[in-house]
Amino acid sequence: MNRRLKQQIDFILEADKLKNVIRRNYISDDSRRENTAEHSWHTILTALLLFEYTENKHELNLQRIVRMISIHDLVEIEAGDTFMFDEEANKKKFDRENQAAKKIFSLLPYDQGKEYYDIWLEFEKEETPDAIFASSVDKIMPVLLNTYSKGTSWREAQITAEQVHTTLKGIKKGPRKIQELLEELIFMARKNGNLT
Repeated sequence: MNRRLKQQIDFILEADKLKNVIRRNYISDDSRRENTAEHSWHTILTALLLFEYTENKHELNLQRIVRMISIHDLVEIEAGDTFMFDEEANKKKFDRENQAAKKIFSLLPYDQGKEYYDIWLEFEKEETPDAIFASSVDKIMPVLLNTYSKGTSWREAQITAEQVHTTLKGIKKGPRKIQELLEELIFMARKNGNLT
């Protein structure tokens, strides 16, 4: 096996550890918490489906968006999942995840590692059309799960509708349909008693 392939396989095996990172959100039947690998897959599927609602398709590259979503949470292997409503943990989230990204992507051959790090950083900055769409879909996923389940992770942390609005204000940069979906989900969650 050549060195490049060995590095890629090492990275693939490292990525397998994402299956062991448990998130705060429960799956839709409330039977257990989701892991980050499941979240990543579910977010990719959702991006593929919601792509039709974008107003700026001509500016977007769906393949790049899928790549972005597939790698952006790999940092959780090292940094763990940060609950979006944990203000204290979020203060140093970027620093923790940036160090994790450098470590994880350094397992790859240099050219791929640099490319993946750059894609990860693009997602984190939320400045390009691709990153804005990818991030909007990523942010809507916990809201979707908490609305259509019993809202267990929200109830456990006593999350309010105001906190959801404030924390997810970045969705306003994304497609109008995702913004509307956020409002509908918050309304439904309040009606179901999943949010106060």
